[in-house]
Amino acid sequence: MLRGGNMEHIQDYLDRLRMELKGCDPALLQDALFDAEDHLRTALESVREDNTDFDEAEAFRKIVERYGSPMETAQAYRDIEARLSPIWPSESRPRSPAGRFFGILGDPRAWGAFLYMFFAFLTGGVYGLWSLIGGAGSLLCSIFIFGIPVAGLFMFSIRGLALLEGRLVQALLGVRMPLRPVFIQSGIGWGMKIKLLFTESQSWKALIYTLLQLPLGFAYSLFIALALALSLSFIAAPLLELVFGLPLELFGTDAFTPVWLLPVVCLAGIFMLPLILHAARWIGKVHGRYAKAMLVRK
Repeated sequence: MLRGGNMEHIQDYLDRLRMELKGCDPALLQDALFDAEDHLRTALESVREDNTDFDEAEAFRKIVERYGSPMETAQAYRDIEARLSPIWPSESRPRSPAGRFFGILGDPRAWGAFLYMFFAFLTGGVYGLWSLIGGAGSLLCSIFIFGIPVAGLFMFSIRGLALLEGRLVQALLGVRMPLRPVFIQSGIGWGMKIKLLFTESQSWKALIYTLLQLPLGFAYSLFIALALALSLSFIAAPLLELVFGLPLELFGTDAFTPVWLLPVVCLAGIFMLPLILHAARWIGKVHGRYAKAMLVRK
């Protein structure tokens, strides 16, 4: 419980809460700080509206008593996080090389990364094109009096895209991402909100991330599509050539594969499937770290 004048301001509470959560996941810290600041500010505003003549320090003390001290709040978030983590179930790694190689076929992390990369062309295209078009439109509108509000709305939308992308990264790549955005006080004017948006480094990092998702998404989807098509065509080569009379076309050639080589080609296609998933899991792991660095406030 907070007593006396030890903590009479919201920022003091947040600083103490940050200290109590030191060493925790940055995404958890962002969620906890957002919830605390939103609750404390809303509660104080409610008390101020009901009674203009009140002792703010005493009102804040009572609010904190109901909400919990920084230590109590931090412990509550740790308990919740412990029940929710890990995002992916723990895996038991086979000891044999063959088990580790083919075990990837039953790995949800690999399939999650595969799906993320498969649809990255769509999501990356939406993020990147909106960032390019919206950014260009904001710059164009800056010569007019309404340019600043337009730019502010654009940056708000980038924050929203960053939060959406974080949900996708957490769901498909298994990386803990924030469930709450970076807090922006609701009681201040639009001018101050826009100023905070443009002076907050998190806004620019999110903008860079969404822009880079356009080429990255294209590369991810292209890799998955080509690798999967090659693998499936190898697997189906005996059926296509011997039954349907269709040659296996590679690099513009349409020559038939020698019959004795068809089983080898089919086996190569089967072995390619685990390789694709291993590559997808590794890329997903790297991209998850990159997304966390860009979209989570430290």
